Amino acid sequence: MSKNFLLAAALGVLSLTQNVAAYAEPATPSNNSVMLPAAQSPEIEAVKAKLSQTLGFNVASIKPSKMAGVVEVLTDQGLFYASADGNFLLHGKMYGIGDNVSNLTEESLAQVRVEGMAKFSDAMIVYPAENEKHVVTVFTDITCGYCRKMHEQIDDYNDKGITVRYLAYPRAGVKDRSGGYSQGFKDLRSIWCHEDAQTALTKAKSGSTVAARICDMPIEEEFDFGRQVGVTGTPAIMLENGMMVPGYQDPSKLFMLLETSQQGG
Repeated sequence: MSKNFLLAAALGVLSLTQNVAAYAEPATPSNNSVMLPAAQSPEIEAVKAKLSQTLGFNVASIKPSKMAGVVEVLTDQGLFYASADGNFLLHGKMYGIGDNVSNLTEESLAQVRVEGMAKFSDAMIVYPAENEKHVVTVFTDITCGYCRKMHEQIDDYNDKGITVRYLAYPRAGVKDRSGGYSQGFKDLRSIWCHEDAQTALTKAKSGSTVAARICDMPIEEEFDFGRQVGVTGTPAIMLENGMMVPGYQDPSKLFMLLETSQQGG
């Protein structure tokens, strides 16, 4: 068998996995030949401590994955996989191969996103559609060009029945090099603390100066949530089922995507 044939076969498999729908039916899990420790067991706590001390991770949860002998580790830096003893760590996407090929990593992250959206539902800036058909939740920043472009069309999204809910995501991070709060964080906090946050956000995205305000709003927690579920840039759009669409989508394209997602269950 030639090397060229093997290379072509490998590329074919890679192409297949890259084009698989993220929310296909999950594959039937294989029998786990390695006994995994129960959640909150001393073994799990030891793995948490190891990852925290060695890598600086803040581990939110560890649970069995659908691959034998491998656990799923949700951290403040994203989703990882590890051996049951914590001696090996993997970062990437896990696919289940059965009757359908399913993106198991996205399925897990989708559930985390749904839970997070519920947690922060009272700390969002919302632009409701009068005839609501869909709801999207968007990580946004006022310094982001495509975030501004999206917001300029907020009436168009609303007219199509799309309610837009914003979560704060300061692209430069929460802290600056000196260890103080970044300007991006302070600007978003001021907007979220405004008595008319809708108007304040609209003005800020149009280039107006942000008047400083301080209150108890979970801006840092929203940013951390974004990092946990895979946000690498803004805008990042989450659908109600937890699917995440990176980047700007014009009103018509987003509406079609939402309709298709709804029809697909």
